[in-house]
Amino acid sequence: MGRNALLGLALALAGYAQAAAAAGDDAGLREQLRKLNERLERLEKRNQELEQALQSDRLSEKDPEIATRLKAVEFQTLSMQKQARQIEALEGISVSASLTGVLQSASAASTASGTRESRTNYRGDIAVALPGGEMGDTEARIFTHFRIGQGNGIALRPTYTSTPNTTAFHVQSTNAVPDDSFGILAQAWYQLTVPLPVGGYKPQSRESMRLTFGKIDPFVFFDQNAAADDESTRFLNNAFVHNPLLDSGGDVGADQYGFAPGLVAGYRNERSRPESWGASVGVFGSGPGANFSGSPSRPFVIGQVERLQRLFGGLPGNYRLYVWTNGRALDFDGAQARHSGWGASADQRVGDAVTLFGRYGHQAAGKARFDRALTAGAELGGSYWGRAADAVGVAAGFLRAANGNADFGFVPAGSERIGELYYRFRVNSRFELSPDLQLIRRPGGNAAAPNVTVVGLRAKVGF
Repeated sequence: MGRNALLGLALALAGYAQAAAAAGDDAGLREQLRKLNERLERLEKRNQELEQALQSDRLSEKDPEIATRLKAVEFQTLSMQKQARQIEALEGISVSASLTGVLQSASAASTASGTRESRTNYRGDIAVALPGGEMGDTEARIFTHFRIGQGNGIALRPTYTSTPNTTAFHVQSTNAVPDDSFGILAQAWYQLTVPLPVGGYKPQSRESMRLTFGKIDPFVFFDQNAAADDESTRFLNNAFVHNPLLDSGGDVGADQYGFAPGLVAGYRNERSRPESWGASVGVFGSGPGANFSGSPSRPFVIGQVERLQRLFGGLPGNYRLYVWTNGRALDFDGAQARHSGWGASADQRVGDAVTLFGRYGHQAAGKARFDRALTAGAELGGSYWGRAADAVGVAAGFLRAANGNADFGFVPAGSERIGELYYRFRVNSRFELSPDLQLIRRPGGNAAAPNVTVVGLRAKVGF
């Protein structure tokens, strides 16, 4: 109650009391008036103390209790407003990070050195996605990916698969020493998403165009596979991570770490939700154009069509078909030449926790070490044995030696045969352990070569 209101009430009561006293000179009424005046004085004093306390934002032990409560409520409200502004500023930002370590061992008959080897390595990945602004209905996104690592892994005797440990990441330089740890900006790209039709009502749009440009991992946009695409959680052998002709065979033409400057244009149609289809084409630097040391001419070009299909009672599956050409690929003798080919990648859930996958690659032009590649396998979730977060994966691959390819010092025949088995054990929500076993028969298509066996253990932490 304000000071003026208190004074008005006091004067009104005093006038009323005086009139009553003049009429009857009631002693009891005069006593009540005295008590009322005392109470008004106390209220006025507390009102003055409250006004003085609220003039400062600081809390004091001398403040009235109601002033302390009011300030606490005000501070809490301001804090909530600040948090809301911070959340709004961070809206659309996502960050992920992981650290993967691998220990592998191979027998003397399996290694290039002819001695039994055991090797460890680690690799860290940090990815940040940011809103890239808006232009009308067009939305943009900025993506950056940083990678660090150390350790090359085991060097096997000649095989068609490029490595049994795709997580190995180490500086590739003639001046490098084993003590060198290494880090690069692996990816940095900008993506525009345009809802279609242009000028339509965005919430009802079921079609879109995407344009992405920058430094890119081509396999983020092409040859994807839900069951065989991530060496940090699934298969370690490179033949099962991507299409062997593109990656192990080298037709992708990226730099030695797997990245290249490029441009990807894509179309997505979701009119038949939950099923959908899309098409995309990518142009990437190849050879010296991939590491910015030469002209971007004769790039690696790849086009893909894909479909999300619901089968087996509505379970999702992805089916992709693609063709490629690379004007700066390398023949098995090291000569630069144009390579072309086509491939397919498919994954299909067939049960609550069972996903099948397969890939095929076919070399159409160019003298490659192998010209056909078929890989297939499955991942089974641990819900079948009471460990829902665990999984077991098994895969087999066949890499057919190209006719007339004698780069290994013999005339190869038949196919290199690769098998891999892993068990992914979820220790907790942030930590996984995966024992891994790999077997390579007829390495390099050489029927006389001894089998290659690699055992390993992978550990991964991340969020």
